[in-house]
Amino acid sequence: MNQKKLIVANWKSNPNDLASAVKLAKAIDEKNVVIAPPFPFLPAVYKQLKKSALGAQDLFWADGPYTGEVSAEDLKILKVKYVIIGHSERRKNLKETDEMINLKLGAALKSGLKAVLCVGESVATRKKGIKEAKKFVKKQLVADLKSLKTNSYKLQTNLIVAYEPIWAISTEKGSKPDTPEDAVEMIKFIKGILYSKFHILNPKVLYGGSVTAKNARSFLERKEINGALVGGASLLPLEFRKVINVII
Repeated sequence: MNQKKLIVANWKSNPNDLASAVKLAKAIDEKNVVIAPPFPFLPAVYKQLKKSALGAQDLFWADGPYTGEVSAEDLKILKVKYVIIGHSERRKNLKETDEMINLKLGAALKSGLKAVLCVGESVATRKKGIKEAKKFVKKQLVADLKSLKTNSYKLQTNLIVAYEPIWAISTEKGSKPDTPEDAVEMIKFIKGILYSKFHILNPKVLYGGSVTAKNARSFLERKEINGALVGGASLLPLEFRKVINVII
């Protein structure tokens, strides 16, 4: 694994207090790692980071009278370098559409943030077979990246895609483990779309289907997979350290 892999720690709405967030950040701070805590913890977590980059879990596409929203420029003030966009939980629970995600991507890239775009098929779609799953993911990608300048340096260098097979996520009802072979097949397909449709010369695609200390090596040793988007395991310092050790 001579190519640098990236690990993105998505803490979601965890931990429950600031002291725990600070302690966790200190414990998992490492190079080639992005730590994305809840918004209120961003400043305190940033102060603890010596090697990791700071990430956010969402943004809004504009400044102005948008109650409760946080813009790309707001995130930059807080020293954020990466932002997760279009996570399956937001698509499902908050009814985020591809049109909204497209606007968020545009704002993130314009501001110079590195955008981690999440795409992936549901349990129901996957049950229809790999052909339908690929069709669904392609539709997401095309809609999410619509009208973005394909020759833009920022799109070429600052876009990262995270393949998030919802059917393999442990918090989803009816979930089942993915295999490295299936993950590689879909990631190669995604890279093909990014290259052929959007002329991204060196697309980077992470895997985000419940990566743990037990399965991290089997996924991250594959050259087609450029890293991982990690949820629950990133809240457990000892387990997350084992994930990180795979890429060091």
